[in-house]
Amino acid sequence: MGEPSVTLHGFNNLSKTLSMSIFDICYAKTRAQVNEYIAYIDEVYDADRLTQILTDVTEMIGANILNVARQDYEPQGASVTILISEEPVIAEGIDYHEEPGPLPGDGELARDSVVAHLDKSHITVHTYPESHPENGISTFRVDIDVSTCGRISPLRALNYLIHSFDSDIVTLDYRVRGFTRDIHGGKHFIDHEINSIQNYMSEDTRERYQMIDVNVYQENIFHTKMLLKDFDLDNYLFGHGTDDYSPQACTRIEKALKKEMFEIFYGRNLADADVPSS
Repeated sequence: MGEPSVTLHGFNNLSKTLSMSIFDICYAKTRAQVNEYIAYIDEVYDADRLTQILTDVTEMIGANILNVARQDYEPQGASVTILISEEPVIAEGIDYHEEPGPLPGDGELARDSVVAHLDKSHITVHTYPESHPENGISTFRVDIDVSTCGRISPLRALNYLIHSFDSDIVTLDYRVRGFTRDIHGGKHFIDHEINSIQNYMSEDTRERYQMIDVNVYQENIFHTKMLLKDFDLDNYLFGHGTDDYSPQACTRIEKALKKEMFEIFYGRNLADADVPSS
């Protein structure tokens, strides 16, 4: 993007890793509702569904699947790991072109535009349903790692992954490690322009979330935290709606939900007085 391609000496040895944690929050009043929520999460995001999501990501970034390991756990949770391999390289030049990847439902995953070396690479996902017995808050967390070795960046799968889950809070880490050489022997510690993970987000994604960046540019380390802007209490009451609660109860539940969300977003426990009202 504005810079010429660079001819490499041999294989692109840069390692690029996108790590993300996605959180879905809900209020389940009784133990039965909590159990129903966890059963719902286990059904919607079981190993089969997670495998399909990661298979879509693999196709999206132009890789071949070598091996799939997947497991549903008792009483809850699932894990999937996919080893992926390289495909033929169209050109050895460094590609500086940036663009957000597709969203779920966009149809073709634009595989032909991102074909590249993908050796010693993997994609993993693990789920962590969790609930608190006293305050009625249940939290579902998904941890995803997309690690590639070669010219392309796993950031192409970013928007697809965010929109594949009910994402109330998302924490993202992207890091480029190692170096690759050009034909003159010069080292290149990154092969694409980036000053924020937000560069790779669709306009729809950027509009939906409040975001904070913490970046270490000189080390090619980028971190972004995302919090869903819109809050509709009806979307967080599992098995019920606001009509099933008194106005006082709705106020109390909303405050508890927002406290959970802000604590995850800011990464620390908060006193009730520190929870923003909106």
